[in-house]
Amino acid sequence: MPHPSIYAQTYPHKPAIIMGMTGEMVTFHQLDQRSNQGAQLFRSLGLQSGDHIGMMLENNRQFLEIVWAAQRSGIIFTPISTHLKKEETAYILENCGAKLFVGSHALAEVAEQLVGEAQGVEHFYMVGGIRPGFDSWEEAIDRQPTEAIADECNGAPMLYSSGTTGQPKGIFVENYDKDVHTPPVLAPTIGLLFGFGEETVYLSPAPLYHAAPLHYNMMVTFNGGTTVVMEKFDAQQALRLIQEHRVTHSQWVPIMFNRMLKLPAAVRNDYDLSSMQSAIHAAAPCPIDVKEKMIAWWGEIIFEYYASSEGIGFTLIDSATWLQHKGSVGTALLGELHIVDDDGRELSFGETGTVYFGGAQAQFHYHNEPKKTAEAYNERGWATTGDVGYVDEEGFLYLTDRKNFTIISGGVNIYPQEVENLLAAHDKVADVAVFGIPNEEFGEEVKAVVEPVNWADATDETAIEILEWLRERISHIKMPRSLDFNPKLPRMDNGKLYKRHLIEAYRNAARGESGPGASSNDA
Repeated sequence: MPHPSIYAQTYPHKPAIIMGMTGEMVTFHQLDQRSNQGAQLFRSLGLQSGDHIGMMLENNRQFLEIVWAAQRSGIIFTPISTHLKKEETAYILENCGAKLFVGSHALAEVAEQLVGEAQGVEHFYMVGGIRPGFDSWEEAIDRQPTEAIADECNGAPMLYSSGTTGQPKGIFVENYDKDVHTPPVLAPTIGLLFGFGEETVYLSPAPLYHAAPLHYNMMVTFNGGTTVVMEKFDAQQALRLIQEHRVTHSQWVPIMFNRMLKLPAAVRNDYDLSSMQSAIHAAAPCPIDVKEKMIAWWGEIIFEYYASSEGIGFTLIDSATWLQHKGSVGTALLGELHIVDDDGRELSFGETGTVYFGGAQAQFHYHNEPKKTAEAYNERGWATTGDVGYVDEEGFLYLTDRKNFTIISGGVNIYPQEVENLLAAHDKVADVAVFGIPNEEFGEEVKAVVEPVNWADATDETAIEILEWLRERISHIKMPRSLDFNPKLPRMDNGKLYKRHLIEAYRNAARGESGPGASSNDA
């Protein structure tokens, strides 16, 4: 598995990157030259192996060119969510110790505010144009030689947790191999399992600043394949790109499945998807109904895995096996699964608790957060990211929710994900969030907030219809006491639902402070 610079010599005109909307193409030769120039720029500015940079870019060719420049110069690079504001972005830049920041003219509103605010950042660059305080990234690297730097070594990403339950944490795996020819993290596992190679055409529909899209794109390029990068996910355009580029592999999150399924049948059936060999999904729970429909549509090419940026473990399940174990995320391929209660006691099959992985796994730490790092491990050295679930007698893992989102009502644990998965199957529901709000008698009660497919359906009559439909399918203990409508739930394009701010708004309203302002109906 040679470094992409080798493919630049053997297949110089082969596309390494194709942008989905514009069709802009970067060949392996061009990627090699631009990443060399980026590495040369880093060295000219005094950045050495082990130094950190931050970058806030939308999906574009420069994103991956900068990533490969960092990879071949030993730089630790931190892609930052394009949805963050000044304070959140400055926190990440300061926390990771970035010496250089690359922003985008398309995201200049936030980028401009960082000049003079992000402590420790010495160099500010911008792609697609410039603003005060920034130099042009394109002009800067155009002045650099295209030859490789003399001291090439392997750089690595340091990604930050999504912050769905609190302040983002920088996740760093220790003792990564410094050899510049070291394959990316997913290559020895997913790369081998799904046959990524020189013939691969990979569709990347999600933001590149997230872990899986970043790692997948790097893995495909390292294997000599072509990545087709969507600037922004659009359900119909995704189908068009699969047909147009004869896509063989892809990676999704469940909300994308849901939006493709809700296209008119005539539209869905108008595209030739026969080139697809593997459609892989992860990152967020997939409702059983949604996955059943996807397998019926695409065939048994859909694979699901459960993992995390911390790299503590990995489970996998294929379509045929999933149909026999519906709702499971598979069995452990890396690490040993353990389900543990709040007292640290390991639970038996079928009992719900916190998911831990033990055994051989990478050691990680949260950057500059020793207390949070220690909290992720128990006294036996097993590690967790806070997910809750259970294991059946055959070793299949089923996730129920994140520990932070568990609702305790009248002393009973209720896992919102189960309710969300059912509600997502209703024809009028585009997306849904379920969480606990204060209740004087029971401590907490179940609240549902629905994003309707059509805002015209955001009526009391529809709320009653949805709740009555749900009542026939779920225990009364788990039933939402009320349902509100919201025109756009805070689900980011990584597929994860950012409930924290939504929960805070409703809890403030329960205390008599300003409320979320959505329509509602009591059960």
